Amino acid sequence: MSDTDTALVKRARNGDRPAFEELVRRTSRLVFARLYLDTGCADRSEDLLQETFLHAFRALPKLADPAGFRPWLLSIAHNALIDDARRATRLKRLKPPPSDTPLSELAAAGPAPDEIAERTELRQRVLAVLRSLPEEYRLPLTLRYITGADFDTISQQLGLSNGSLRGLLHRGLKMLRARLPSDLAPESVGERATTHY
Repeated sequence: MSDTDTALVKRARNGDRPAFEELVRRTSRLVFARLYLDTGCADRSEDLLQETFLHAFRALPKLADPAGFRPWLLSIAHNALIDDARRATRLKRLKPPPSDTPLSELAAAGPAPDEIAERTELRQRVLAVLRSLPEEYRLPLTLRYITGADFDTISQQLGLSNGSLRGLLHRGLKMLRARLPSDLAPESVGERATTHY
């Protein structure tokens, strides 16, 4: 983390809201990418991202080491994910409320169910392979090809030089393509990732 990030954390701990907003701007893609890797769902990841930052804002005065902000933030995101999974489990146990409208009368908005199912299956298959990669490749690939972050943003988020990042992305994408089943058209993984997620 840069010295300016540490200074922002110190200011935010003292109640400086613009400093915290700048920290959110600098770290939101990183946290989203981590959550997306775990959930595989962009909407759920967005909700958990907001929950993470809300909790972090409230707990920031308790952060002892400003230099450890990013790992601390990622642990909050992980805890938010666990809490969300527990809530979802409890909700599944409850019966759905009765509806007066028959399913046949509900209007279908958006893509056809088979198209949604196909995209979901594709996303889950690619994510399964992505999750199987070593950690050093997962986050850079997710930031670049799923969240669409540029090289400068990823370098800043992960604290890497531009050359190191490009090397990780190159090796990671090569490894990802080698591990993908042949029916997923390995030559277009980078392009497909940004259009389907």
